[in-house]
Formats: sequence, C-alpha cells, structure tokens
Amino acid sequence: MAGIYLHIPFCKQACHYCDFHFSTSLGLKEQVLNAMQQELALQQSYLNGATIDTIYFGGGTPSILSVQELQGLFETIYRLFPVNPSAEISLEANPDDLTPEKLLALSQTPVNRLSIGVQSFHNPHLQLMNRPHSAAEAEACIKLAQDLGFGNISLDLIYGIPAENPALWEEDLAKAFALNVQHLSCYALTIEPNTVFGHRVRKGKFSPADEERVAQQFELLMSQAAAHGFLHYEISNFCQPRFESKHNSSYWKQVPYLGIGPSAHSFNGTSRQYNLPNNPKYVQSLQQNELPCTVEELTVEDRVNEYVMTTLRTSWGCDTNYIQEKWGIQLLDLHAEYLQQIKDKGLLREENGVLILTEAGKLLADEIALDLFLLNEESV
Repeated sequence: MAGIYLHIPFCKQACHYCDFHFSTSLGLKEQVLNAMQQELALQQSYLNGATIDTIYFGGGTPSILSVQELQGLFETIYRLFPVNPSAEISLEANPDDLTPEKLLALSQTPVNRLSIGVQSFHNPHLQLMNRPHSAAEAEACIKLAQDLGFGNISLDLIYGIPAENPALWEEDLAKAFALNVQHLSCYALTIEPNTVFGHRVRKGKFSPADEERVAQQFELLMSQAAAHGFLHYEISNFCQPRFESKHNSSYWKQVPYLGIGPSAHSFNGTSRQYNLPNNPKYVQSLQQNELPCTVEELTVEDRVNEYVMTTLRTSWGCDTNYIQEKWGIQLLDLHAEYLQQIKDKGLLREENGVLILTEAGKLLADEIALDLFLLNEESV
C-alpha cells in the first residue's frame, strides 16, 4: 500500500494567503512536466514495488493542465508502477478551470475524485483573497461535475476571514451542505509572512480576525457538520460516511508515498525527501538525471513525534500501544501528569491506551501534540 503525490507548480494568479510553491509564469510548464516524468522513472524503486492505492494531483493548480498533459503523467505512472484498479485518484481544481468541456474530458480520465478550491461563496471574500473565480462559477461547476457522474467531490473552504457580518461563514456552510458534496476541507485563514496578507499585516493595512471569532467559527463548523451527518475524521476534514480522503488519511497513518515535482515531499517509513522548490533548478537537475532532493533520515524521536502530531488530529486518535510496540516508548508513563491534567480539563479522553481529543481539545490540537513530543533523552 502506497501513494503518489504530484505537485503541479503553476497558477493563473497568486492568492493573497498562499505560501505553497507555485509560479504564475507558464513558460517552463512543458519542461517541468517532462522532468516530472523523468523523476517518476528515476524513483521507480522508491516504494519497493508496493501497489499504488492513491494518486493525488496538488499544487499550485493542477486543473491548469490540459487533459492531454494529465494523460501523459498517467501513462508514465501506470507504466512504471502497479496501480490498484480501484485507486483513489484526486485532482485539485479551481472552479474557473472546470468548464463544461474540461469536466467532460476529465470524466474520461482516471480521475475519480475532485477537490475544488471554492474557499468562499461570498464574492467580496473571493476578491479579498484574489481568487480567480466567482461564487456563481463555483456552484455551477460543482453541479455540472455531479451531473457528469463525479460522485466523490471535496470542497475547500476558509474561515476566519475578517468580516463585519459573522453570519457569512454560516451561509458558506449552508451552501456547501445544500450542494450535497461528499467531503469538506475547512481551514482557518493563516497569515504567512511571505504572502500578500503577510506584507499587508506588517504595513498595518490588514487585520486578521480575532482568535475568539475564529474559534467560534470552528465550533460552528463542527456542530453543523455533525447535524448534516458528516464525520469529523481529522481536525480540518469532514466527510459523509465512507468518503474519507484515502490519500490524506495515508499521510496521517504513516503510509509510504512518493512526491513528484518541485517542492514535493516523499516518505518511505524511515526517511523523508524534500524536492527543490525552484522550477528551473528542478528541471536542470532532472535533465542531468539527478534527483533534485534532500534526504532526511528520521530518528526515533522524529518518527514518534510525527505519529503523535498526525494521529492526535484524527478521530481514530493516537495509539500509545502502537508506539510502545514499534519503538519501545511508554508515552503514557512519560507524560502521565500532563495527560491527567488535560483529561481533567475535558480536552482529551483515553480509550484502552488510545488518546482522542474532545471537541474542546481540537481547538488546541497542535499545542497538546507539542506538549507530548519526545525530547532526545526520553528515548534513550
């Protein structure tokens, strides 16, 4: 069991909140795609022949590619790797790219899951974030995709957007649930330093929403999702039963995956690889048959801490029995006093050695995980 992630580092325009690696210049697009196919060939043995159960096109904006360009990548993957016939194959897409013609063509490809970057159904918010589509375009493409037979659709939404009317987030959620999609990925607006919003904050031209309002919107999200029968299976992810993102769930379960493209990461169980976040250097390296990556060997502390961080965010929780069996670390004993404190505060519960955050605890997930991290001497 394994996955492949392909990073498509191109966008029509830069969203004001985004700090992922991308370029708005398409001049190198053909060369980057050729380099990605070369990287797939050079990395054919990375996953040790494991069957590919998930393929995920992320970015950037993968929907900026033509169907012919996507098919070229598919042909290379299917030629080099054993792919499960029922593999989950996801494509991140912007609504403005999903024209009737594009959706019809995509429906003839192996893509069977769309992750659509809606972000908001409120046009002023879309303009504030410099999104390239309108609310009407988003709604129309979702309905058309459903009409064409896409039965596994995820929407990305952003909350914590500064607004005078707090009801706008509730309206966004109502619209999303009314569209009867299978999955929602919802993220609080985060101000990253090297983004347009980051620069505006430093100049005093933009003020983020206050933390209390952001927390209230997250609580509303959890309650509305539950009321509509959605499972809250990871801090930022909600789905109808049986529609969890298999690819992202594999990340959280430490399943090996191969990352292809500029800035992509790979994980094989014992080490991580990080590709260059630079399109020309990425292309140049692969033209010389050299992998453009840095390898980091993971220590026991790294692997335990990563397991704690990812699993604590999920509905299945952090299994301390697994940690003890795999790495010989007794996490319950190491953090007994702290765990009792947060249990008493109603932030966490323990079920047969599995640590699961409560709804109140989910508001502090990263902080709690950091407090449970191992220090170097704790594994000696």
